[in-house]
Amino acid sequence: MSVSSLFHPVESVSVRDTYYLCARFRCGAEKVYDMRRLADHPEFEMLFRHPAFIKSVKVEPGGYGVSWNDRIDLSCEEIWTAGE
Repeated sequence: MSVSSLFHPVESVSVRDTYYLCARFRCGAEKVYDMRRLADHPEFEMLFRHPAFIKSVKVEPGGYGVSWNDRIDLSCEEIWTAGE
């Protein structure tokens, strides 16, 4: 298995409804990620206390994931694996 098949860089991300991220990957695939699965994780608490903050999501350089600030991020593989 090649390394490229193990890495799914994110090309773009948007918010669908309040707690759903829609990620488009460089390979052309799209996945919807339900953020509610992170509600019990303290590092994501700010996103759930201030839902409007979710809209500030951006793609990390290189497509390695998405982030909201220096402390809150999700890897591209988490979105790829858990997204639908």
